[in-house]
Amino acid sequence: MIASIQRNTGWIILATLIMFILSNLIPSATVVVASLAWLVLIVEWHRLPSGSRMQASFLLFAGIAALIFSAQKGIFPGWEKILTQNLQLLPMFIAVSFLSLTNPMNQDEKLPSGKRAIATTAIGTNLIGGVINLSIMFVFGDRLERRQTLSKGQAILLGRSFCAAAWWSPFFLSAGVALTYAPGMEYNRILLPGIILSATALCYTIIELGFVRKIEFTGYPVRKESLTVPLLLAVAVIAGHSFFPELGMIMLICLIAPPAAILLMPSRPRALYLRDFITHRITSTVSQFVLFLTAGIFSVGITSIIQVYPEIFDFAGTTFNPTLFALISALLISMGLIGVHPLVGISIVSPLLLPLQPDNSQLAFLFLTCWAISTGSSPLSGVGLVLSSRYRVPAWSILANNFHYAITMWICANLVNALYFCR
Repeated sequence: MIASIQRNTGWIILATLIMFILSNLIPSATVVVASLAWLVLIVEWHRLPSGSRMQASFLLFAGIAALIFSAQKGIFPGWEKILTQNLQLLPMFIAVSFLSLTNPMNQDEKLPSGKRAIATTAIGTNLIGGVINLSIMFVFGDRLERRQTLSKGQAILLGRSFCAAAWWSPFFLSAGVALTYAPGMEYNRILLPGIILSATALCYTIIELGFVRKIEFTGYPVRKESLTVPLLLAVAVIAGHSFFPELGMIMLICLIAPPAAILLMPSRPRALYLRDFITHRITSTVSQFVLFLTAGIFSVGITSIIQVYPEIFDFAGTTFNPTLFALISALLISMGLIGVHPLVGISIVSPLLLPLQPDNSQLAFLFLTCWAISTGSSPLSGVGLVLSSRYRVPAWSILANNFHYAITMWICANLVNALYFCR
């Protein structure tokens, strides 16, 4: 029976997205969304990589232990809260995965080289990757690799440029996490500082590779047409958020991304490629299902422990000032560098910081900063693992080549926070 269900996992994942959209009209449909999401976790558990299973098992059992302990002390958040925490992130990730259908198809062009190639590849990775997400690493990486590996400069540029999009892109999973753990954040308020930091990260990388290291660089042939799709989609979501704020950013992305991707996909016939995507490729989101559902239980468990011992976690008299921003961001980035997923760190600190009644847009900016810097610098992040496993980039070199970048961008983020949010 399990094998039969596994053959249809892609369609179950699609049904999760559809039911989430319907839940905006029929709130009771949330039960169906949660049931489908947990069904995916159950039937796909044994097909996960061992590392993903170990991480998810820790989050699950630690969360359950915390919930049992809290329940014995009289604190129980309720089954709905336990089973639906982080649930809205999954439909967003499914919707965003459709955008890989718009991947550029310019594989026959000659590869450019030189300083201009560094700049165009960095900007292209950031803008296109900000919409089609991690698939950009495979699109650009597979085109640039030589003997199944990337040069040092290519690995540095692809990792940093892609992850820097977390600061501004509403299509990044980090945006959904920020919306969930900094409830009430206003996307329009974090867009400008996010663009500033993302541009700073790109400039820093371009100057380092092209003018300081002066490396020989072969880049990706980015065309103006290939930037059209991500820019149109980003504008559509931002405009939709301005005109229909009641829908919420996640619902807007779920409504816009799939139909736009199907309309703009270059592959023909559409129906054939779409069926193949649902049957085989959409299942790449399974690891996110497992991570975010188990991290949700962990987060609720941590929150329950805090409610059991409020005096220990009482930050009365403390304000969310630039010093606290600097300390928390340094902690979360350090955790990310040693392999702790940003979601885990965010799920721990969010319930500690929310009682301080911070500016939730500033809190979201903190989370996006930690996500962008840690994932772009760590060999153990999703991007780092792609570089090391698929393109044979040594893990130690990823950390060594990006450590100074992480420190520099942490300093820049703190300056932007002080100047923009603390005026």
